[in-house]
Amino acid sequence: MPRFFCAGGNISKDGITIDNPDDIRHIRDVLRLRQGGQIEVCDDKHNEYLCVIKGITSAGIALSIKEEKPLYQERAASITVACAIPKKSMMDAIIDKLTQLGVDRIIPMETSNVVVRLDAAKKATRLSRWRKISRSASKQSKRRCLPAIEPVSGLSSVLAAGVNYDLKLIPTLAGERRLLKDVVNSSNAGNILVLIGPEGDFTPEEVRLACGKGAVPVSLGDSVLRVDTAAIAITSYLKLTL
Repeated sequence: MPRFFCAGGNISKDGITIDNPDDIRHIRDVLRLRQGGQIEVCDDKHNEYLCVIKGITSAGIALSIKEEKPLYQERAASITVACAIPKKSMMDAIIDKLTQLGVDRIIPMETSNVVVRLDAAKKATRLSRWRKISRSASKQSKRRCLPAIEPVSGLSSVLAAGVNYDLKLIPTLAGERRLLKDVVNSSNAGNILVLIGPEGDFTPEEVRLACGKGAVPVSLGDSVLRVDTAAIAITSYLKLTL
């Protein structure tokens, strides 16, 4: 059954109103649903509703609530991935895959060795596109909540805002590192930050900065992974382990 997301302010005991233009077009023009059709709706508190369409206009879709499923916790640990922006459109695929894997927050990141440099206008355009990609992936993967897709940030800013994380991981190719499984197995973290570097890796100065903020350098094995592979590999491991 098709799934959509709606802010709590559009939900009441009398029903739900979907006013997102993309969702309206999807329901009306792509799915071609009409009055009496059924969809699933999730709010921003992880509640799920089975709904029946009461009416469709260009301004919104009115739904009645047929069944409500209560608050549901999808995972034991919350995962944030701060990922260096790779070349071309690879970040689009990273957003899509990490959303499907259940990441809670994704932060596109600029580091010293990042090739792609975006001006303010392009950052805003990319952020809008990434949020649409994440929303679509959330529908497809039947998530109960949308991940937060944050604006592009620098490594220093990410670390400065990272005081609430129980565990910070920084995969890197050089220096003293621990095996990822050893770090995870010895941790009881409930809020995890993963820092994914660019193709040229983090600089030694960036690794020292991250370690100074409590990050643990880890190895993902002998192979040199591309940015998207590294992000997906470590996230998959964490989701299967925690």
